[in-house]
Amino acid sequence: MSGIKRDLEAILASKIGKGKVLVLIGPRQVGKTTLFKTMLSKSRFKDFSQYWNCDESDVRALLSQNSSARFSSLVGKSKFIVIDEAQRVKDIGLSLKILCDNFPNVQFAVTGSSSLDLSNTINEPLTGRKFEYNLFPFSTNELVANSALLEEARRLETRLVYGFYPDVVNNPGDEKEILLNIVSSYLYKDVFEFQDIRKPAVIEKLVQALALQVGSEVSFNELGNMLGVDSATVQRYVDLLEKAYIIFHLHSYSRNARNELKKSVKIYFYDNGVRNALLSNFSPCELRGDMGILWENFLVSERVKNNAFHNKIARRT
Repeated sequence: MSGIKRDLEAILASKIGKGKVLVLIGPRQVGKTTLFKTMLSKSRFKDFSQYWNCDESDVRALLSQNSSARFSSLVGKSKFIVIDEAQRVKDIGLSLKILCDNFPNVQFAVTGSSSLDLSNTINEPLTGRKFEYNLFPFSTNELVANSALLEEARRLETRLVYGFYPDVVNNPGDEKEILLNIVSSYLYKDVFEFQDIRKPAVIEKLVQALALQVGSEVSFNELGNMLGVDSATVQRYVDLLEKAYIIFHLHSYSRNARNELKKSVKIYFYDNGVRNALLSNFSPCELRGDMGILWENFLVSERVKNNAFHNKIARRT
């Protein structure tokens, strides 16, 4: 099922050439780079393009110089430049502002795997200069559009267990290995890299505890007692996990928005497969005792993805 078209592609493509930076943020391994490269290959600028990978130290060093004269030699005759994993560049917001202001005929597209650092550093410098979007694992709508409703309906139980990460969807039979690798290699990378985490083991235990409480109201005090830390630490770690796009929270619904803020929250995962990998539970649906949890997480996360992929504004807090 490779080559699945993302719903966001049309929205992003409509913004090309409008003089603003395209910013795409979301979890690692969900296809942000692939999406921009696909768009680049289809654009009229494909022969005048560059790809800068900020995981490479020399790229980070060059983008940290904040000099229009130095950037001029980097940009050259390019008309479309993808800057990947931009959160790894110090003061990337200022660098992007300089690039945007000095090269108005160049389309810059930026990816970031976390809002921990990227959003904080680009919001002020790029005020009025960016279009920002979130990308998550595949949605059911995207998979149905790629195959057929009946075919995807037959795979629904598999999706409930293994989720929608592109690598998982495109490699049937290897789902467990891929998900366990995502959890062990990528899941906490941004949290540990950008924040001073004194007790990383606590975060790992916290995520597992949250995985067991999906769909239930969460008490930070109870979680703190369970983990041996105070509730303020739990709240801070939950906030970091949300900014790393591992989990998200919902307040209970009320017609009075002020009352919603006073009530407790529920925690959900962006992907069922990640949730199950954290618990090392890949049992088939007929053998599971948590099908209600899987269905609730699936339905809520699908709504979040649908809103994000179609640029719909919805209040979740």
